[in-house]
Amino acid sequence: MKKNSFIKLECGTLVQVVATKEKCCDTLPNGFELVVPKVEDATTEKHVPYIEEKENGYLVRVGKETKHPMAEAHYIEFIELEVDGDTLYRKYLKPEQEPEAFFEVPKGKEVVAREYCNIHGLWANK
Repeated sequence: MKKNSFIKLECGTLVQVVATKEKCCDTLPNGFELVVPKVEDATTEKHVPYIEEKENGYLVRVGKETKHPMAEAHYIEFIELEVDGDTLYRKYLKPEQEPEAFFEVPKGKEVVAREYCNIHGLWANK
């Protein structure tokens, strides 16, 4: 298990790993599930976060051509950006907001975006 991985508890609560030991166990207790982000859209609803580099940071949109719905029953709960594996930024969203987040942050060599849909789970751009 690595830093910034997500684990889903039996009750449905999502938790994120913030630190690991060099030799960490790879088994989870009963009722815990490692959440692997999906990376490919297969339906008309778009979930893969799209990163657009801007002059002073990154704009992350959920859905490149088609925006993800943001209704009370189906919406993006948060978008996060990980830069070079050691800096993490997150924006929480509510229904009716745009499914995007701008992060005014220093540029990095490896930039990963993740988002969590309240119905379809965790998605990443890679």
